[in-house]
Amino acid sequence: MKAIKKTAIATIINAALLSAAGTSVSTLAAEEETAKKNNQLEVIQVTARKRVENAQEVPVAVSALQGDNLDAYSSAGMDIRFMSAKIPSLSIESSFGRSFPRFYVRGLGNTDFDLNASQPVSLVVDEVVQENAILKGFPVFDVERVEVLRGPQGTLFGRNTPAGLVKFDTVKPSQEFEGYGAVSYGSRGAVDTEGAVGGALTDRLSARVSLLWQDKDDYIDNQAPGFEAKDEQGGYTEKAARIQFLYEGDDFTALLNYHTRDLDGSPIAFRANVIESGSNDLVDNYEHDVVYQDAASRSTQQVESEGASLKLEWDISDEYTLTSISGWESAEIYSRADIDGGWGCGFCLQENGPGDVPFESESADGIPEQDQLTQELRLASNFSGDFNYQVGLFYFDEELTIENFSYSTPDSGALNGYVQQQQDTTAWAIFGSVDYIFSDKLKVTAGLRYSDDEKDFVADRTISPIGGGALYVERSVSDSHVSWDLSANYKVNDDVNWYSRVANTFRAPSLQGRILFGDDVTTADSETVTSFETGIKSDVLDGQGRVNATVFYYTMDDQQLTAVGGGANFNRLVNADKTTGYGFELDTEWVLSDEFNATFNLSYNKTEIKDNDLAVAACFQCTVTDPINDSGLAVLDGNSLPHAPEWISNFTLRYTKELEDGNFFALGDISYRSEINMFLYDSVEFEGKALTEVGLRAGYEWAEGDYEYQVSAFVRNLFDEQQAIGAVDFNNNTGIVNEERYIGAEFKVNFF
Repeated sequence: MKAIKKTAIATIINAALLSAAGTSVSTLAAEEETAKKNNQLEVIQVTARKRVENAQEVPVAVSALQGDNLDAYSSAGMDIRFMSAKIPSLSIESSFGRSFPRFYVRGLGNTDFDLNASQPVSLVVDEVVQENAILKGFPVFDVERVEVLRGPQGTLFGRNTPAGLVKFDTVKPSQEFEGYGAVSYGSRGAVDTEGAVGGALTDRLSARVSLLWQDKDDYIDNQAPGFEAKDEQGGYTEKAARIQFLYEGDDFTALLNYHTRDLDGSPIAFRANVIESGSNDLVDNYEHDVVYQDAASRSTQQVESEGASLKLEWDISDEYTLTSISGWESAEIYSRADIDGGWGCGFCLQENGPGDVPFESESADGIPEQDQLTQELRLASNFSGDFNYQVGLFYFDEELTIENFSYSTPDSGALNGYVQQQQDTTAWAIFGSVDYIFSDKLKVTAGLRYSDDEKDFVADRTISPIGGGALYVERSVSDSHVSWDLSANYKVNDDVNWYSRVANTFRAPSLQGRILFGDDVTTADSETVTSFETGIKSDVLDGQGRVNATVFYYTMDDQQLTAVGGGANFNRLVNADKTTGYGFELDTEWVLSDEFNATFNLSYNKTEIKDNDLAVAACFQCTVTDPINDSGLAVLDGNSLPHAPEWISNFTLRYTKELEDGNFFALGDISYRSEINMFLYDSVEFEGKALTEVGLRAGYEWAEGDYEYQVSAFVRNLFDEQQAIGAVDFNNNTGIVNEERYIGAEFKVNFF
């Protein structure tokens, strides 16, 4: 009963999507019926090119995450970082905790922690770009599918996509009444509750409401002498909601989306002296629930965001679809932490101890105001012949205010430094894409986009913590670029597609105005990338297996990089003359039997900075392995990019067995990423070890009438592997450690 109902709902959702792309409902139903009868893998539909297409026929390296795997990975109240190392060539990290995630695809990302930093991996949620990194941290719930597009996506998606794109599609309203509710309880008193309900309001208007509430108690004790406190950090309360209305006319649809988030919790725990000097091991006395800090009592993080979008779509004489997408996003954040992660101050002749540091650093960053407006208008043809196209316009406007604070420690935490930054960004683009079917076997796509980007920036320092005095700086940067791509898909036979793609795009110039401890507002020129890739997408074993493989090579000119170090808590933007990357990706799925399903993914990424003259200040007290030039700077030529693991692998195995009136199920997953450099320079202490994490989920599901029930138990990071996954390089080997083992249980009900 459950499988039948899920198939029916999936058919309805996909049919609504496919109608705009000219694919008939009967065709989709036939494909799903065949898959069901023969125990074949389901057909995965993606919108990687803003049309609904079979993922196996799209000439882009795209992976989709949905269904049971998505549910398992996101359990335990995880934020968006749960996706890291679950998809080939994708890693995610953050030095802010549950906000400000930083994405890396094929080794390309941005370690910059300032709140106006752009990233080369874009996040698009319900067809609206989430540009600011705070927007990227919105909780993941009631999501239909996640798509990861690897390689430049600058033609159709445009802004800041030289590395790729992560795309979320939430569950949309429909005329069918249905929903779900779920609650879980786990380690450290964590509670995770979410649910959704939707259905028809009239015969043309439907709605869906989705809610999330997560709560975790503080559990980290502070044991710094004179500052002892129980349960002072580590907790959070996260609330989020989404409401959508869908109007469906004969040749017109309108989808209104409003969403909001409220996070009140602790920043990520910074831990002084957590990495053993001369190695990359954690110190012997490391305890996950203990810190030694003199400013822990003032650590806090609050995030509020809200947004709305309106998608209007007209079908014009069955041959054209006109789409308008208007979006507004707004966010506020205040995050304050003991950045040095310790207590005492050796240079200040204060008492030192187990958590001592050379110098103190308590700081905060905030966004009191951020508003983003976007507008996209595109026309797509739906011809029945060999030729189709899309053309469109895109507009982006953001007004962003940032505040940087510094506080005296271990005194009362009085304000001793303040900077306000103001950045206004305006961008626009015109784009087009053409598809042409040369034969039954060969289809070619060509795309072109002209983009114009301009930033006006002001930094105003009124208080300096180091006696630097007041400072007011104005900067403006701008650039335009023509992005392009050319791809071909060749159908070798009914089960095998071979594709090739070459693409070029850019990331617009950036500014960095973190001038609490320095006087320079630095800028970075535009980076441009040209990427070549080719791959095979194949269905094997009569539809019971799927093997997709890609090889790629790219060169990036003037890559934007962020240098932090040399005993200073500020960023400096630089451009690397050239960066190269190459590798391969393997993405597979298997129906092993009526009871077993499996996936196996593997990727290899080799990156290298090529710039003989690029050198940066290195860490304060660590063992640097790079050559040092006459100015005492670490030379970066030949280094790999930071947070760019060479190997990423993921394996899942699902077992399902009919038992009484329901099904017993068990799902296991293993994810692995190899060593990483945490910074631009190489050092012994700041080479992150390889990380393997194991997850298990098992339970029982059954149906009664219009309700489906599921009870399950789960564990994340089964073997409690703990190691440094990030660091602060201006103090004593201060590190960030990955999440500990989490055990929980969940009850879920679906209703129809």
